[in-house]
Amino acid sequence: MCGIVAAVAQRNVQEILLEGLRRLEYRGYDSSGMTVLNSGALTRHRALGKVASLAAQLATSALPGTCGIAHTRWATHGKPSEANAHPHHSSNQVAVVHNGIIENYERIKDTLQASGYSFTSETDTEVIAHLLAEKLATGLNLFEATQQIVNGLGGAYALGVMSAAEPSVVVGARQGSPLVVGVGIDEAFLASDPLALLQVTDRFIYLEEGDLVELREHGDIRIVDRQGNAVERPIQTFEHGDGAASKGNYRHYMLKEIFEQPDVISAALEGRLSDSSVLVESFGPDAQALFQSTRQVHIIACGTSYHAGLVARYWLERYAGVPVQVEVASEYRYRHPVVPEGTLFVTLSQSGETADTLAALRFAKTLSYIGSLAICNVPGSSLVRESDMSLMTRAGPEIGVASTKAFTTQLVALMLLTLSVSKAKGQPEQQDIVTALGALPALCQQVLVLDSQIETLSQAFAEKHHALFLGRGAHYPIALEGALKLKEISYIHAEAYPAGELKHGPLALVDSEMPVISVAPNDDLLEKLKSNLQEVRARGGQLFVFADERVGISEQDDVRVLTLPHVHEALAPLLYTLPLQLLSYHVAVLKGTDVDQPRNLAKSVTVE
Repeated sequence: MCGIVAAVAQRNVQEILLEGLRRLEYRGYDSSGMTVLNSGALTRHRALGKVASLAAQLATSALPGTCGIAHTRWATHGKPSEANAHPHHSSNQVAVVHNGIIENYERIKDTLQASGYSFTSETDTEVIAHLLAEKLATGLNLFEATQQIVNGLGGAYALGVMSAAEPSVVVGARQGSPLVVGVGIDEAFLASDPLALLQVTDRFIYLEEGDLVELREHGDIRIVDRQGNAVERPIQTFEHGDGAASKGNYRHYMLKEIFEQPDVISAALEGRLSDSSVLVESFGPDAQALFQSTRQVHIIACGTSYHAGLVARYWLERYAGVPVQVEVASEYRYRHPVVPEGTLFVTLSQSGETADTLAALRFAKTLSYIGSLAICNVPGSSLVRESDMSLMTRAGPEIGVASTKAFTTQLVALMLLTLSVSKAKGQPEQQDIVTALGALPALCQQVLVLDSQIETLSQAFAEKHHALFLGRGAHYPIALEGALKLKEISYIHAEAYPAGELKHGPLALVDSEMPVISVAPNDDLLEKLKSNLQEVRARGGQLFVFADERVGISEQDDVRVLTLPHVHEALAPLLYTLPLQLLSYHVAVLKGTDVDQPRNLAKSVTVE
């Protein structure tokens, strides 16, 4: 959570920092702030609410300067308030922005208070500012002071710090939270995400765990590792243009990202399929041998990525013949899992910086897995670097907090994994699925054409407070994802159940005020699903059914039907995700909620 941006340049950095904050707002948006060094003094503005509130302050009271740090916050310690907003200062000599959690801050705070330091916020971050001030008072420079204090910080953090005594220096530190260096021409930058800096550079250095970096005027960059050794990290060119972070002609990022799915699914498939087969080598040179020896798969993820893993369980067990366990990362890492011989460890994450998923990977490295595979959207992320193998989903930047295209491209990657494991183990080729994958982008485009019909359908939800989603087989996770999307952005309470579980409790909730949404693909569970839907009708429920054009479910007074094009049974979960995304989007617009930045949430969860 939270977003950091910093700059050392030979020009005024205020607008660079402000634009960086706007682009990082998906990471947190309950308060923001900026500190710039001007004429030897640290000057600061902070504002409660979104970055627009800070921009309004700067419009009337500018912060000119060539060196500065800024932050947009997602609250962890201390409620959203101006006093708790970053940057935090110590005696107006040191300024700090921080992403993460300092777990031992209470002990540090007690020690600092005993030494005479006073605190003006409820945050854990303020201890960092005072620790730095204490070290600077002994004669250390900012880099040396930061190097000394980080060894005593417990937890996870990314830091950007500056000192009034060093007019053209920003120091950054990374431990458990992402931080990248933007490489400009005679200038340098720090940010939590490359997206924040695409207006000034497309060249980035991805810091490793424990790295400390110093940015100086003229673009000088110095990096040391956690042992204090000078290191060089490769400069990578960002693969997406600056326009990838723009809404274009769409009203919201979420809608843009929904409509990008035919293209990003094509990108996720490109170069990974032949005419009749999956290319196992897409996963790396060692993939064939690793998949051949895979006897079981453990999939670890959070949120929407967890739902993708649940779909993959059905696929891997049916088409590759290997048993699968899928677990929420925050639960897995605190268990004592038994790892059967020949188990492959798979993680799913859009950002590759999800704290719980990263911690699960690091824990898994101490166990007897045969290897680790990361399915991710960010090539330089920690998850990718620390896994044995990786497959990029190629979704491009996803700004909307509610995940859409990242989810469907994860499903594509997981189907490629399924086909690859099956092929490596010598099972019959699934040529029909490979062919269907090639046709999938066009089918997705057909579904998106139904947008206006789904918008009309959404009007039935505008005054509702609860909703029930049903699915069977691999579509139960799709029902879970549909419920998550609706609750995330419209704030309607929504739950999902396997349709066969209706009579075991959820049926008690069904009445005329409880809309029931179901997906009805043309598969071997269709007749059982139809019986479950009749149970809803018999209790006076209002049904909304997304149905394959071949299933023959007719619209009636209490049954609204949206017909989808026929798709191969294996890929139906991918296709049926799209109308549920559009339904949630249009309901949220009707209810007037903040679609791209729903309350209390942030995009990249880099804290526990």
